[in-house]
Amino acid sequence: MGTFIRVSSAKFPILPGEADELVNEGMYGKALAEYLVSRLREYGYDAPFCCCEDWGWWVELAGFPCTFGVCIYGRECNDGHLDLYVTDGAGQDRVWSWRKFRFIDTGVREAAVKLHGDLIAIFNADPDVMVLATDLDSPFVE
Repeated sequence: MGTFIRVSSAKFPILPGEADELVNEGMYGKALAEYLVSRLREYGYDAPFCCCEDWGWWVELAGFPCTFGVCIYGRECNDGHLDLYVTDGAGQDRVWSWRKFRFIDTGVREAAVKLHGDLIAIFNADPDVMVLATDLDSPFVE
C-alpha cells in the first residue's frame, strides 16, 4: 500500500442505502468508488466492479498477476461531508505461484506508482474535486 490521497467533494455524498451495505460502521465512500470505476476505465484500467470491505470500499483492477485495486476510506464529518482517502491496494512485490512452482514478480510496485499518478490526474481534472494532500502515510491522521 502506498501513500494516501486526501480529497473533498460534494459530489461524493453518502448514498441512499449505503449504510446498509457497510461492513464496518461509518466507513463510507461508495459514490467515490463508483466514480473511480468509471474514470479509471477512461484511463485504460480494467475496473470490473467496486464493493464494500471491512475497512472501506474497494475498486477492483483486473489484469494484474495478483489482487490489485484502489482502497477508499471515508468517514462522515460533523457538517455531513465525507473525509475521503484513497490509496492503491498493492500487495507484495513477489508472490508464490503454485502453478509455476516458484516466486513471481507481481510488478505491482510499478503499477502502484502509475495508479497513484493517474488518481491524482483524475482528481485534478475534475473542478468539483479538491485534492487536499497526495502524500499521507495514513488516513485520518491530522
